[in-house]
Amino acid sequence: MNIIFIIFVFILFIGLNLYVFYSFQKIIPVKFLKIFLLCLQIFSILSFLVSFLLSDYLPSSLISLFYKIGTTYFFIFIYLLIICIIMNLLRLSPIIKSYLSANWIGFSIVSSLLFLVFICGYINYKNKKRVEIDIQTNKKINNEKSFKIIGISDLHLGYGISKAEFSDWINLINAENPDFVLIAGDAIDNSTKPIFEQNYAELFHRINTKYGIYAVIGNHEYISGLNKCKKFYEDANINLLIDSVININDDITIIGRDDKTNKNRKTLSELCKAIDTSKFTILLDHQPLKLNETAKNNIDFQFSGHTHDGQLIPINWITYLMYENSHGLLKKGDSQIYVSSGIGIWGGKFRIGTNSEYIVINITSNK
Repeated sequence: MNIIFIIFVFILFIGLNLYVFYSFQKIIPVKFLKIFLLCLQIFSILSFLVSFLLSDYLPSSLISLFYKIGTTYFFIFIYLLIICIIMNLLRLSPIIKSYLSANWIGFSIVSSLLFLVFICGYINYKNKKRVEIDIQTNKKINNEKSFKIIGISDLHLGYGISKAEFSDWINLINAENPDFVLIAGDAIDNSTKPIFEQNYAELFHRINTKYGIYAVIGNHEYISGLNKCKKFYEDANINLLIDSVININDDITIIGRDDKTNKNRKTLSELCKAIDTSKFTILLDHQPLKLNETAKNNIDFQFSGHTHDGQLIPINWITYLMYENSHGLLKKGDSQIYVSSGIGIWGGKFRIGTNSEYIVINITSNK
C-alpha cells in the first residue's frame, strides 16, 4: 500500500509540474527563456528526487546541495501552481487575457511578485521569533523560586541546516540563561549521515544550562533510523525520554512520550500512574494529538511541535483543519498546551505567513 501511494504521489507531482510549465510558458515572451526555465525545472525536480533516493550513496556536500535546490523548488512550485490556476481563470476574460499572453510586462510582474514573496519569506525565516510564556502555578516548588526553560522543536538538523546556522540558535538559547532546555522532537531531519560526519553533537555541549537538555523523538527520528538517533543523542549529552519520566531537582516532573509513529507506545495514563501529581508536570509529545488526555491526566503544561504551523500560507490552513491546536497556546481545563511552529524548518528556508520560533517558559510558584 505504501509503494502504491508513493507511486501515486510521484505521478501526481510530475503531472502538476507539467501543468505548471504548460500554463506558465504561455506568458514567457521568448523561446530561449522557455527552454531555459524548462531545463531549470527538470534539474530542480531531479535534485529533489536524488537528495532523498541517493543520500546514502553520494557525498554529503553534494546531497546537501541537491536537497537545498530541490526543496526550495518544491515550495516555489506550490506558489507557481496557485499562480497558474489563477492565471488560467483570469484568461477567461478577453481584456486580461492579452496581459497574460507572451509579453514582457505580464512575465515581469508575475516573476517579480514571486521573487519578492520568497525573499521576504527567507528574511522572515532567518529572524527567529522569541515567544515568552509566563505560568503561575499553585503547586509548590521546593528548591527553586522559579524556573526558566527554553523550548525548541523541529530543528531538522542535517542536509538543510548547517552547523553554522545551528550555532546561531545556540547563541539565542545561551543568551536566555535557561535552567534547562526542552526539545519536542525532530531534532534530526531525514538522515543521520551528515550529523555524524560533521559532529553536530559537539555543538549541543555548548548549550549552557543548570539542569541539562531533555528531548523526545519525533517522526523524523524514525525516518532517519531510531538506533542511530539514540547514539547521536547520547553523544550530544541529551537526556532522551522515550515513554519515560524524570524529575528535575525534586521540583518539576517531565514526561517524555514516544512518537505516535510507534503504534505500541504507552498511553499517557500509563505514564502518569507513577508520578507525583503534587509536583508541576511537563509533557513532551512531538505530535499534538488527543489533547483531552492531557487535561484528563492533570498535566500542567504540554510542549509539542510537528505541525511547523504549515510553514507557508496556504499550507497552514490545512494544519488548522488537521489539529485541534496547530500552533500557539491552548488551555484545556487546568492544562496549558503550547504547539511550536519550530525553530528550524523542513526543506526550503522560507516562512511565509508563519514564523520560526523559540519559546521562553517562566514557571513561578504562588506558594
